[in-house]
Amino acid sequence: MELPLLPAWRRARRLLLPAAEPPRRAGREAPPLCACPAPPPAPSTGTGTSTAASRPRLRRETLLAPGLLRRGLAVFRAPPGSHRRGFCERHRSSPAMDGDRVEIDGGIMEGGGQILRVSTALSCVLGLPLRVRRIRAGRSQPGLRPQHLSGLEIVRDLCDGKLGGGEIGSTEITFTPGKIKGGTHIADTKTAGSVCLLMQVAMPCVLFAASPSELHLKGGTNAEMAPQIDYTVMVFKPIVEKFNFKFNCDIKRRGYYPQGGGEVVVQMSPVKELSPINLTERGTVTKIYGRAFVAGALPIKLAKDMSAAAVRCIRREIRDLYINIQPVREPDDQAVGTGSGIIIVAETSTGCLLAGSSLGKRGKNADKVGIEAAEMLLQNLKHGGTVDDSLQDQLIIFMALAKGVSRVKSGPITLHTQTAIHFAEQLTKAKFTVTKSEEEDPGNDTYIIECQGMGMINSNLES
Repeated sequence: MELPLLPAWRRARRLLLPAAEPPRRAGREAPPLCACPAPPPAPSTGTGTSTAASRPRLRRETLLAPGLLRRGLAVFRAPPGSHRRGFCERHRSSPAMDGDRVEIDGGIMEGGGQILRVSTALSCVLGLPLRVRRIRAGRSQPGLRPQHLSGLEIVRDLCDGKLGGGEIGSTEITFTPGKIKGGTHIADTKTAGSVCLLMQVAMPCVLFAASPSELHLKGGTNAEMAPQIDYTVMVFKPIVEKFNFKFNCDIKRRGYYPQGGGEVVVQMSPVKELSPINLTERGTVTKIYGRAFVAGALPIKLAKDMSAAAVRCIRREIRDLYINIQPVREPDDQAVGTGSGIIIVAETSTGCLLAGSSLGKRGKNADKVGIEAAEMLLQNLKHGGTVDDSLQDQLIIFMALAKGVSRVKSGPITLHTQTAIHFAEQLTKAKFTVTKSEEEDPGNDTYIIECQGMGMINSNLES
């Protein structure tokens, strides 16, 4: 299905395009989701002007990837033949090298901590020395923050690696991995930095360790701009375990902004290899459940108000299912500080899990918190995909490392997912395709993310 062409967005990155392009037949690949800067201009012919052949014409139209308009980022239709499998050819080549090190630009695309997490985890697993420049250049406060440094340090400790530039505020690091040995390790952000993001960088590494691992992750368990620990346990865990591994996640203590102080213990055994997954059948929604929580000085009434508001919102769209959102007050000896929030999960007949969540904060009405989570869930259900926006990008690194072809049906491809795919392809031999799903209602914005995994074998594990 052809996606609509929109007027040029004044803040978009512009790419050179041909004046015309043959129409795309149904069932072929979706337009490339590449947000790369334009290639350098063609060399001069010596006459002060370029020839017609070397001077592509500009078409002042952009194809906006769903959800990117509000970020001011446009994704342009590329000349036929210059893109394949969803990303530009210059990004399909080998990554830039600085001597023996892979060079990573941490300021492109998503431009945040995700680039650091994906590239460092893959560097550790693959044994590739790494240099990351312009770390978090896309953020208002660039450079390493405590949670990013803690993530780098636990990966370094897992493999007896060498980390250069590892200090708060640093915009460039070097990392030389060693053998991944497993064991017991501690990562403490000493802030409300997300323990779930620490888990994201460490988990791929411990899967390819020589022995079982126990990770003590300390910081915020329910933090803004990161998955809540409830999401990790209720949604991420059962889905990612379909790659044929298991892990235990024990919430010892919850921590909230600004103190942090939470602790989660993750126990995991290594695997020889990861199996591919196939998540393309959504099925019908059979259950909706969740938890609305308060901790510290907040009364249980706030949790009840969040739950009731969420149920009312969902009832407008889904009337025939029992909705069970439990209001909970966290025990004082199992929580640090004051916090509140809600997570709602929809389970389908094929085992898919999609969620919506929201956190409370000072001055924010409890009803609004519940409604935000409910609306997020309904939006994730609307597109017909098998995963929600939060899970989409978290699966990419496992798809890249797995042996065989993985396929996931999703809603609009997020910028985080585009970024994860870009760096996974740069650092592994995995090949991704992103195609528009033609099976759904024409009004649904649904895609198939397919990956031919590299088939990583754990050489650290004795046969």
